[in-house]
Amino acid sequence: MEPKYSFLPKGVQPDESSPQWLSKGDNAWELTAAAMVGLQSVPGLVILYGSMVKKKWAVNSAFMGLYAFASVLICWVLWAHRMAFGTHLMPIIGKPEQSMTQNYLLKEYTHNNIPTADYVFYQFAFAAITVILLGGSLLGRMNFYAWMIFVPLWVTFSYTFGAYSIWGNGFLENIIDFSGGYVIHLSSGVAGFTAAYWVGPRHPHDRQHFAPNNIIHMLGGAGFLWMGWTGFNGGSPLASNLITSLAILNTHICTATSLLVWLSMDMIFYNKSSVIGAVQGMITGLVCITPGAGIVEPWAAILMGISSGSIPWYTMMVLHKKSSFFQKVDDTLGVFHTHAVAGLLGGILSGVFAKPKLLRMFYSSDKYGPGFLYSIIDGDIKRGLRQMVYQLLGAAFITIWNAVATSLICMFISRIVELRLHEDDLEIGDDAVHGEEAYALWGDGERDPPRFNRTPKIPSFCRRHETSQ
Repeated sequence: MEPKYSFLPKGVQPDESSPQWLSKGDNAWELTAAAMVGLQSVPGLVILYGSMVKKKWAVNSAFMGLYAFASVLICWVLWAHRMAFGTHLMPIIGKPEQSMTQNYLLKEYTHNNIPTADYVFYQFAFAAITVILLGGSLLGRMNFYAWMIFVPLWVTFSYTFGAYSIWGNGFLENIIDFSGGYVIHLSSGVAGFTAAYWVGPRHPHDRQHFAPNNIIHMLGGAGFLWMGWTGFNGGSPLASNLITSLAILNTHICTATSLLVWLSMDMIFYNKSSVIGAVQGMITGLVCITPGAGIVEPWAAILMGISSGSIPWYTMMVLHKKSSFFQKVDDTLGVFHTHAVAGLLGGILSGVFAKPKLLRMFYSSDKYGPGFLYSIIDGDIKRGLRQMVYQLLGAAFITIWNAVATSLICMFISRIVELRLHEDDLEIGDDAVHGEEAYALWGDGERDPPRFNRTPKIPSFCRRHETSQ
């Protein structure tokens, strides 16, 4: 211990494991925030998916999320993190390198008073939840072996490109995206819808009758998602500062407003206070506030909540049913509406309501904004229009890139294994895919007797494809 630090309390004196640049408070908060984002996926979305689907798909739907979480972590530390946040390779991607050495993980992350290891873990949790959200479009029919291949390919060739372009040193770095409205939600919604097109629909009976198997558990998963968003948006400043506090408060204001608006719309037009609808409204509120959580005022968060509770409601409950285009694609949980529509809406409204002072506090730069509304107030409308052009350009790039990359990935996988399960397996569900059921009552959906003395069967993806005559 150097004498010049002897006056400090023992708990905050620097040493070998707590260097001078390390802020213990910021470090503790960032690790907490990252863990909260992880809890949104496991167990949050695992519970939500496992209970929001038909009983015969509960195990498969939950396990898709658990597998993706583990798979993304290994990809992330071996090559994907540096592709998204590493050395510049091209305007849309960084150089693929591993992120596991002590010299890299334990150094200060870009003058933020936290170790790089914190940021690697935090951004992994973002990448993982993006893939799991995407999977909500594919529940109830995707071949699990195809999903095992899809996850690492999509993280590598789709997610990292969007993350680097906007959050790294890419060509879209002037876009306002506080915590992932475009990088996470618009990409997952577009990619999920695209993948659903290539995989194909659920069994016709499932598509017509797909009631949740446990609404109480669904609410529990939704609770993990809502409360976990405290870390989702609160962790983006990489410090426990004023922007963090505002981001957390705005997150919950917008979410509550959106839930109430969606619930009101259901009651007005359908005369029912739908619990599933309330959860959808909660999700759209969380998504909409994400790109602007720490850079808009609370009154703007309320307006964003009103928009996210009404516009995605209209696209899901009215436009989707009238549009032949939407009807052709079986988006199981409506991820396109809850994430793509709400994410795009949030990105545009963030470009409108972003406050110049808050932008400077978050980005430590004057190159962002001002929001279009404040540019009118300040008499500098050209800068506000410029920011809106950036927001629209970012939305266009994320949409096109994810649609193309996801299509190419699905076409590639289809050459190896079938994307969709066989019809006989679709009729049975979990027992056909995993040999397990969520509710172990023999005879309920099984095609075989109890498991003892059962002859092992060849996985469906290994069977020879039957050629049509």
